[in-house]
Amino acid sequence: MIGPVLRLCISAVLCAAALALASGLAPESARDPARYVDLAPTSGLTARTVIGGERAKEYILETTGGGVAVFDHDDDGWLDIFLVNGSRLSGFAEAAPPTSRLYRNRHDGSFADVTERAGLVRQGWGQGACVGDYDNDGHPDLFVTYYGQNVLYRNQGDGTFADVTRKSGLLTPEDRWNTGCAFLDYDRDGHLDLFVSAYTAYEDATRYKPGEGKSCTWKGLTVMCGPRGLRGAKNALFRGNGDGTFTDVSARAGILDPPPSYGFTPLVLDYDNDGWPDVYVANDSAASLLFHNNHDGTFKEVGLLAGAGLTADGRAQAGMGVSAADYDRDGRLDVVKTNFDDDTSTLYRNLGNGIFEDATFPSGLGLNNRYLGWGVGFLDFDLDGWPDIFIVNGHVYPEADRAGSRYSYEQPRLLYRNRGDGRFEDVSLRAGPGILARKNSRGAAFGDLFNTGRLDVVVNNMNDAPSLLHDCTARSEHALLLRLLGTRSNRSAIGARVTVQLGKRRLIDEVRSGGSFCSQNDLRLHFGLGASASADRVEVDWPSGGKDVVSGLGADQVVVLREGAGVVGAEAFKAFVPGACGSEIPSHAAMVAASSGSVASLGGPVSAPEASGRMVRTSSTPSARSR
Repeated sequence: MIGPVLRLCISAVLCAAALALASGLAPESARDPARYVDLAPTSGLTARTVIGGERAKEYILETTGGGVAVFDHDDDGWLDIFLVNGSRLSGFAEAAPPTSRLYRNRHDGSFADVTERAGLVRQGWGQGACVGDYDNDGHPDLFVTYYGQNVLYRNQGDGTFADVTRKSGLLTPEDRWNTGCAFLDYDRDGHLDLFVSAYTAYEDATRYKPGEGKSCTWKGLTVMCGPRGLRGAKNALFRGNGDGTFTDVSARAGILDPPPSYGFTPLVLDYDNDGWPDVYVANDSAASLLFHNNHDGTFKEVGLLAGAGLTADGRAQAGMGVSAADYDRDGRLDVVKTNFDDDTSTLYRNLGNGIFEDATFPSGLGLNNRYLGWGVGFLDFDLDGWPDIFIVNGHVYPEADRAGSRYSYEQPRLLYRNRGDGRFEDVSLRAGPGILARKNSRGAAFGDLFNTGRLDVVVNNMNDAPSLLHDCTARSEHALLLRLLGTRSNRSAIGARVTVQLGKRRLIDEVRSGGSFCSQNDLRLHFGLGASASADRVEVDWPSGGKDVVSGLGADQVVVLREGAGVVGAEAFKAFVPGACGSEIPSHAAMVAASSGSVASLGGPVSAPEASGRMVRTSSTPSARSR
């Protein structure tokens, strides 16, 4: 069976014609900012994710989970998709319980279910997932969190995985309600460590039926109980020993110092630009946590002191998902967090000196307060060099459909365009059917699934098939996708900071495991370059303390940068357009070619001079950021 038809512009004449047709549909000022469509139904992503009851939830356990990971599991240069599945308290009669799914990218816009062949069949209350090469063998490994015991899958390099949880020392003495996870190198020894968040006490997940405990009503309706009235849990940190095993250092590192809370998603970021990874945890119904790295193997929780734990008026929120980016291009990473309904998402602007301010309302994010947000990510959908914000939503109470027209169980997505002046514009109503579609969503993972230079979004929907959202809008702006390979640093380069300079503009991002809502984004870094056909300078600050600089790096390609060696590979973006986008839409590569009058590099390797750029300096001494 042939996958969905993908059209490829193969001549300058066809590309120019498609460009003229697309641009003739409406003047630039009247064009919709994006047109997201859902490719999942025609791409083979059809298995349903099962999480609790369809239209009734007895326990809070039935409301969480649904993480998703996009990563290249077979090292073929194309992102694959892993969807975390859940379970059902009533069982499945004679039907087989659901399993999490791994879909292999077939390079033609379709995906093949390789779960069984990959050795990933497993039933249970799956929650989240994160990716990192914990043994530095060059193959990305997969960690999946569960209500119960987590699982570490070692990538064996042949498309299969082995469960090494017990062997690695990651089996815990007691079952936990684990939620989000993230690999990080907190001590910068070149070996990945692992942070795992937890929600409530394990027994409390099914302790109270609706109406039996505290916090069991909403809008006058009897609903499942929690999290208030339930016992909280604590986060965990496991140090990588460098021999394939981990040691629980939660107490020694200070992770157990804060009181129990309701943790969902950990976000690893260097918020104070000191070269050491810190950890932010989005908490439900409590102040969120910010663990500052003390550079000595310990952390200090500073969320309230840093201004990132509560709102500007001192309220604790019901945090779910979280993401980081330098949205105002001041050289500091900012944080966006999704929350419960009757509240807004929260934008914390990084002021420097370890301090954040709540910029939710000044930035325009205070506009929406009727949705319950989960997965979230900064992505530059229009390639203008300013990070935009994408959010998926869905209620926890099926009863929301009976609470009045303001509330609903299934909800649309939100897309905020960064205006470049510190404010965001809600463009959701003009961003295509994939945004407007109502689903009950949880995890969302962001990545360039088709190597086109555009970020796609994979969404895990509760008791439904997933969504694969692709923006069909034709664009002539440029982009750059960077894959980093550590040598002295961890192989996945997790924690590396990249700065892309375009004239006076400086764009920054970090290679990151975890985030969104209990999910894993593309480990490659995506930068929109606007009208710039090349990056003047690309700097990489590695976790080891080394620094590499490359100048004159051509745009519109996937570039591989190895620590200490600079550019070691590059390939032009693909000129594919999914059939669901319609015949009038040219590909991104075609748009770029039409605007430049050349199609010489479409669909193939970039010529060596353009691909390689010029290596300016490789330093093995600590960079300024790491001192």
